[in-house]
Amino acid sequence: MLIVVSEWLASPGPELLEASGHTICFDPILWRDPERLRELVAEAEALIVRNQTRVTASLIEAAPRLRVVGRLGVGLDNIDLEALRSRGIELVTARQANAIAVAEYVMAAMLHVTRNLAAADASVRAGKWEREQLGGTELWGRTLGLVGVGEIGRRVARRALAFGMSVIGYDPFIGPYDYAPAELRIRLLPLAEVLAQADVVSVHVPLSPETYHLLDASRLAQMRSQAVLINTARGGIVDENALVEALAAGRLRYAVLDVTEEEPLPAESPLRSCPSVLLTPHIAGLTAEAQERTSRLVVTEVLQRLAGLSVG
Repeated sequence: MLIVVSEWLASPGPELLEASGHTICFDPILWRDPERLRELVAEAEALIVRNQTRVTASLIEAAPRLRVVGRLGVGLDNIDLEALRSRGIELVTARQANAIAVAEYVMAAMLHVTRNLAAADASVRAGKWEREQLGGTELWGRTLGLVGVGEIGRRVARRALAFGMSVIGYDPFIGPYDYAPAELRIRLLPLAEVLAQADVVSVHVPLSPETYHLLDASRLAQMRSQAVLINTARGGIVDENALVEALAAGRLRYAVLDVTEEEPLPAESPLRSCPSVLLTPHIAGLTAEAQERTSRLVVTEVLQRLAGLSVG
C-alpha cells in the first residue's frame, strides 16, 4: 500500500510509517506541487496532510484507491468533507492532541498584554529604569470571553479561572447543564453580550460559511475599547480590515493573531504595520509535545484503518 505524506510530519510519525511495511512517499513540500500530488494520490490508499494541502473533490476523484485521510491537526477547512463522505473515505484527525498547547498560548498572550516583559527587558538594556510605565496590569478580576466553548475553550477557561478571572462564553451548541457551564462555571451568553462584557475575547470556533467574518466591523464595535482580541482558531473568522480600522481608531486596545486569512501573511497586509497587533506564524498548537502527540495519534490510527482495525 502507498501512503503519501504531503507536509511536514514530526517524529515519531516517519519512524512509525517506515516500520509499517507500506510504501511511503514523504515529501514535506509536496503540497506546493499540486500536479505531482495528484499523480501520487492516484495510487495511494492513504494521504496524510496538515493545513496547506487542499484535499478537494477533484483531488479525491483522482485517487480511486484512497481509503483514509489523516489530518495532522483539528481544523478541517482545507478538506472537502462531503467528497470524503460520498466516497466512504475515512478521516482521522488529531482531535485534542494540541489542545493543551493552544490553551497555554492563550494564557501567554494574555500575560504578554498585561505584563510585557519583552518591553521591560528592552528598556533596561537601553539604560532606562521605567518602573512606573512598565508595571502593567493584572488578570485577576478580569473577564475572559470565549467565542466557542469546545475542548480548547474549556481548557483555556480552567487556566483563566486559576488566575482569578471570571469566564463567559458564547456557543450555540452548548447547553446550560453541559460540562462547561455546570462544572467550570462558564456563564453562557449571547455573542453580543460576551463581546460587550469581556476584557479579553478568545476565539475558538472552526472556520465555516457560518463563521466566516463572524467578528466583522459591527461585532468588533460591540467590544470594549480597552478589550483585547486573541485568535488562535482561523484567520477568516475575524475581518482583518475591520480589525485594523478598530485598532487605529482606538475602539479596541490590542489583538494577538496566531492565524490570518492568508498564510503566510502577505507583505502588503495592513496588519504588518499595525502597532497594536502581535503576530505569530500559526504556532499556538505547535509545541514539541503537541507535535509528538499529533504525529503518533494520526499515523497510528491511519495504519490501523488500513489494517481494518477498529479504533476506540
